[in-house]
Amino acid sequence: MADEANRQFAGLSDVSISEDIPVEGDISVPMGSSSSNRQRGEEDEFSTLDEPVKETILRDLRAVGSKFIHVLYPKRSSVLLRDWDLWGPLLLCVTLALLLQGGAADSEDQGGPQFAEVFVIVWFGSIIITLNSKLLGGTISFFQSLCVLGYCIMPLTAAMAVCRIVLVGGSGTVSFIVRLVVVTASFGWSTFASTAFLADNQPPGRKSLVVYPVFLFYFVIGWMVLTFSPSQ
Repeated sequence: MADEANRQFAGLSDVSISEDIPVEGDISVPMGSSSSNRQRGEEDEFSTLDEPVKETILRDLRAVGSKFIHVLYPKRSSVLLRDWDLWGPLLLCVTLALLLQGGAADSEDQGGPQFAEVFVIVWFGSIIITLNSKLLGGTISFFQSLCVLGYCIMPLTAAMAVCRIVLVGGSGTVSFIVRLVVVTASFGWSTFASTAFLADNQPPGRKSLVVYPVFLFYFVIGWMVLTFSPSQ
């Protein structure tokens, strides 16, 4: 058996490669495709690890400012949902709570809204509305809903600032009518802006069930703004 096998492959020992035939090849292992390299280059380009702190702060402020503009001119847009953040809602909540301090109800110990109470009403109300939206089948995420509801407080916060200015001149009938008009317009604007962003993320037959808690949420905040009176 061994002799027969050697006899079959005996001719292979005479096979040789001529030196005139070039032997070429590339055995290097590619590190990645051009698309992956391009993607890695884009990630390095947009990386913020080496970005100065000043540039980071300015970039975040510009993002918050652009969201304020979207609330002032509400339209069906995904900016607040796609690039959500809680810096703007936190700033508005703190500003509103500070403007509501120093009222007559606070000085007379009649249960006026304290700083912590305003904070709880705003954030707890936003969380309840968000959970209601999720239970009704909404496709919006938890933090996206908090972002939209928080940014849409801006008209009511501006109304609170206007009411403080109006109350400097007195708290008579004319002052109340002016404050009523301002707060009503701001309440409608906040409700309209929030529903404009949230409407497309709710089931068609349940939109009214989502809008009603939003209406109550901004109504409570508007009522706190309207009933505020400065301490004497």
